[in-house]
Amino acid sequence: MGARRTARERALQALYQLEMTPGSVHDALEAAWAATEEARKEAEAVKFARELVEGVMSHRDEIDRLIEQHSHNWRLDRMSRIDRNVLRLGVFELKYRPDIPKKVSLNEAVELGKNFGTEESSAFVNGLLDRVAAALGKQ
Repeated sequence: MGARRTARERALQALYQLEMTPGSVHDALEAAWAATEEARKEAEAVKFARELVEGVMSHRDEIDRLIEQHSHNWRLDRMSRIDRNVLRLGVFELKYRPDIPKKVSLNEAVELGKNFGTEESSAFVNGLLDRVAAALGKQ
């Protein structure tokens, strides 16, 4: 698995933990890395995971507004924690990481939904992120 995919998985786990038990980004990321069987952490993956979690947390209100604005008939608090945090990661990448192509952000979010969510998660995440991307003018 690539460093960025690993980083996204750890970032999702850290965001989930922060939602369940508020704490520091550092502690949540350390717990996410410790929960894996990986013998070593790649520096690139650690850095990218931290950028994602810190970015989502610092822009969370705006990210949540975008999600609610484009989720038809779904309030944020009714979404599963996994779906909600996958969406937060995807919206963060779409809005604040112009170095990451739209297609990559959507595909990675869909994969996170498949791997960590329910059977419906990937389609839900894909549809909502596609609407957000269109609203943001991402080609």
